[in-house]
Amino acid sequence: MIKRAALIGLGTMGPGIAARLSRGGLDVAAYDVSEVAVERARGMLDLAGGVLDRLDIKGPTAGAGTVRFVRTLAEAVDGAELVIENVPENIDIKAETYRAIDPLIGSSVIVASDTSGIPITKLQAHISHPERMVGMHWSNPPHIIPMIEVIGGEMTAPETVATIRELIRSIGLLPVVVKKDVPGFVENRVLYALLREAVDLVERGVIEPEDLDTCVSWGIGYKIAVIGPMALLDMAGLDIYKSVSSFLNADLSNRDDVAPMVLEKTGASKFGIKSGEGMFSYTPEQIKALQGERARKLVAVRRILEGRE
Repeated sequence: MIKRAALIGLGTMGPGIAARLSRGGLDVAAYDVSEVAVERARGMLDLAGGVLDRLDIKGPTAGAGTVRFVRTLAEAVDGAELVIENVPENIDIKAETYRAIDPLIGSSVIVASDTSGIPITKLQAHISHPERMVGMHWSNPPHIIPMIEVIGGEMTAPETVATIRELIRSIGLLPVVVKKDVPGFVENRVLYALLREAVDLVERGVIEPEDLDTCVSWGIGYKIAVIGPMALLDMAGLDIYKSVSSFLNADLSNRDDVAPMVLEKTGASKFGIKSGEGMFSYTPEQIKALQGERARKLVAVRRILEGRE
């Protein structure tokens, strides 16, 4: 079983991934080219650990693993059995990272990408042992959301997929094997279909953003947290779905570009929480409060879904 992992690229999800892996008993060497990202990750690590404590996620009987921050890529991958790439969602940056890692690792080391949607087959073209490369897509926040997508590319060996699936299970998480290497995999394809319709409804003036969020969170979101889409079809009745979809599907947004409302906001550097304004406006105090409140609610919901409350 894998015991030593390297995490390359810290970003938004890095601290949570490192915290969850170490709580699962792995020793993690974390690296980022940005000192700012490293310092931020150091500060976030204890916060992620506190959330894991609230979830009663303890280390294995042999004890929790460790997280250490290193200064070089070579130091990060030295002795690693698994390398998780978590660099920005840009195929050129990822390819450059693989080329740098390649001569530093043995042919038996698994390289997993946390890409949100770039097909693994495209990424495999930039590494010398593509059979040992796999997608390992965590969901944000990764220390709270227990589901991880596992995606094999065209050249990924079945045993590589099996190894990552079993690793995920062994640390108490939920692996979902995606059988075909499609862009966006499954979680983001479903999410972006929802977001496309949500943005279109707001942009067309059908509903205000606040009311849209209330409708989704307390309507379909509330149900889907308990009853998945396929089970929901059975609960509602496939005959009802057939009837409604026969006229509604034709009216749903099917645009294949980016909505003008989103282009306008991003063009004005209104990116959301990270810039203080997006669909909504945020003060620094509101951002801090939101992050804490959302983590608290996600923890509470997870405990309920797991039957612990």
